[in-house]
Parts: sequence; C-alpha cells; structure tokens
Amino acid sequence: MSELTLFLIRIAFLAILWIFVLSAISVIRSDMFGARVPETARGGAPAPSRKSNGKPRKPRRGAPTHLLVVEGENAGIRAELTDAPLLIGRGSDAAIKLDDDYVSTRHARVAASGDEWFVEDLGSTNGTYVGPVRITQPTTIGLGVQVRVGKTILELRK
Repeated sequence: MSELTLFLIRIAFLAILWIFVLSAISVIRSDMFGARVPETARGGAPAPSRKSNGKPRKPRRGAPTHLLVVEGENAGIRAELTDAPLLIGRGSDAAIKLDDDYVSTRHARVAASGDEWFVEDLGSTNGTYVGPVRITQPTTIGLGVQVRVGKTILELRK
C-alpha cells in the first residue's frame, strides 16, 4: 500500500475514534444533567389569558384534585393538580420527585386539556404505563387509573 493510503486510513480511524469519544461524553452529560428541553415543553410559554376576574377556576364536582404516589419507595407523596402541568422524575425540577432507579430525570408529565387529564411520556428509557399498556403518546387518565413509572405507581385522586 502506498504511504498516502496508510495516512488516509489513520486519519479516518482517528476521526471515528473522536466521534465515539464525543458521543460517549454526550451520553454521560445527559445522564448526569438531563436532556435539554425546549421552553414550550417546560410549560414556560405564556398561559392563555382567562376571562375570569382573577380567581382560579374551581374544579368541577367529582374531578380529581391531586396526583398521589400509591406504591413504591415514595408512597404518600402528592402534588396538587392546580399546579399543572406536573413533571414526574428524578430531577430537581420535578413536581413529584421519585427516588427510583428505573425513573428518568424527566420521565413523564401530567397535564390538563379542558376537563380531561393526560399523561405523557417524555422519552424515558423504561417507559410510562397506563394500566398494563406502555404509552407512546399523550393518553387520557381518570380517577383511580394507575400510571406506572419505573417501580412507582401513581393515581389521580379527589
């Protein structure tokens, strides 16, 4: 082989090696600090103005008022639905912070649309389950419906 061919092979090998090293560093960084999430996904977008006189809207009778951890290491933790959307995960910005090795930093989100509540998986590694079904898109949940993230089970309660 000519010297030029060997030189090009060495350069290609080094380029591939550096791509591998940088991708490994990227994965480690996202595991330690979480993935970057756009402002609109964080709920940072301005909320639409209400036509009310400044009072928060009362939930209708029989509607859920809080999200409760019913099984798992953090059983008993609850978050009020008035603070929706609620982030579930291991991150410090989560409304329900879970100490579960199978839960991602930003695992799932519970949000309202009208009088219905939805749970959405945020690209977690181990998935979010409504009942026995793994969800891949926002899914409607109601009172008493079990939502499993990792080894933790949550429910909407009133």
